[in-house]
Amino acid sequence: KFCFSEILVTDTPHPRNSTLYRLTKQLLQKYHKKVRPVHDRTKATTVYLDVFVHAVLDVDAQNQKLKTSIWYYEVWDDEFLSWSPTVFDGIREISLPLSAIWAPDIIISEFVDIESPGLPYVYVNSSGTIKNAKPIQVVSTCNLETYAFPFDMQNCSLTFSSILHTVEDVDLAFLRSREDIKHDKKEFLKDSEWELLSVSSTYNILQSNTGDFAQIQFNVVIRRHPLVYVMSLLIPSIFLVLVDLGSFYLPPTCRARIVFKTNVLVGYTVFRVNVSDEMPRSAVSTPLIGVFFTICLAFLVLGLFKSILLVTFLHDECSSEQEWPLSCLQGDIDADGPRRDPQAQPAGVTEPSVCREHQAQSETLKEVSFQLKSISTYFQTWDQEDRQEVKWLAFLECFDRLLFKACLVVLGLYAVSLCSLWALGSSL
Repeated sequence: KFCFSEILVTDTPHPRNSTLYRLTKQLLQKYHKKVRPVHDRTKATTVYLDVFVHAVLDVDAQNQKLKTSIWYYEVWDDEFLSWSPTVFDGIREISLPLSAIWAPDIIISEFVDIESPGLPYVYVNSSGTIKNAKPIQVVSTCNLETYAFPFDMQNCSLTFSSILHTVEDVDLAFLRSREDIKHDKKEFLKDSEWELLSVSSTYNILQSNTGDFAQIQFNVVIRRHPLVYVMSLLIPSIFLVLVDLGSFYLPPTCRARIVFKTNVLVGYTVFRVNVSDEMPRSAVSTPLIGVFFTICLAFLVLGLFKSILLVTFLHDECSSEQEWPLSCLQGDIDADGPRRDPQAQPAGVTEPSVCREHQAQSETLKEVSFQLKSISTYFQTWDQEDRQEVKWLAFLECFDRLLFKACLVVLGLYAVSLCSLWALGSSL
């Protein structure tokens, strides 16, 4: 048993005797990571960048933020980390701790928050070329336009640049050709809500008071998959408008029309509450579907108010017809006290019978004339009020027809606009 243990200890090679250990020790023994790795300080270190968009995690239109998952690649040459493979058993590439070597200070200008697992190692080949690859979840600012929702497309940029080194010290370049970057979609997650259209890229020099900085901008163009929103938002909203249009075929004077429109209004309100979480909220622009909802709600309320006003007028008219002023046939006989009997005479006064009959007939004629004038005045007043009510009823019926035509026009424009946006987005 003792001999077996001694044989194991003797045959196990010590890590310090390995070629990889000697190579790593030689490279890092006198390495200074705080110094840019060039022998000639006037020579710029060129950093080659590449980006693969993996997924769109969140689009926050209210706060104008986009969260994406990307694979980020950096490649640069370190003149202090080269060796001859023939001296070290043909080793041409090794991994080194990222914290032990110099790394470029490349940041994303639009970032709000960055989440990265922080891979601790990088690959270095014998010529001193370093490859650093890492997955990043970037929360960046973006000008999100939601007017064409759910057929909207977004163009968000990710700008990479050095935070301290000017272009004389650190320059940037593309690791692949721009055409390959633009049309490469093989890493993108296809089951998400968004579709990746392209990733165009540009190189430019940012001039500032502190110097000129090289920067590379990747423009990520994405498009929303609209089918789920067409089924859950657009088609139900059009059905509600069609139901409201059907209420215009009910008689304008029918009280059931008010009940019907009230039920449509309740259903419309419940629908808006249920779909409010699905619609994007933005302080920059309002979605077209939101404008359509507001206009339809306004038309619905106007139609309901008009129906209530019309029924109110008809109710007042029927009430006035039932209230026939019977007192006009009686006149104001009792207004000034009890009427004198035309045959009665004051005590002590005597008149001929002919004079008494003539006086009685005169009083009767005056009373009939007064009653006729009262009836004539009442009918004139009633005729004027009736003409005014007829004008109001004609105006409300005209307004009803105008409101119906306006609803048809709005529905037609809305349908044409949505179909145009859908066709335009699908053609890209």
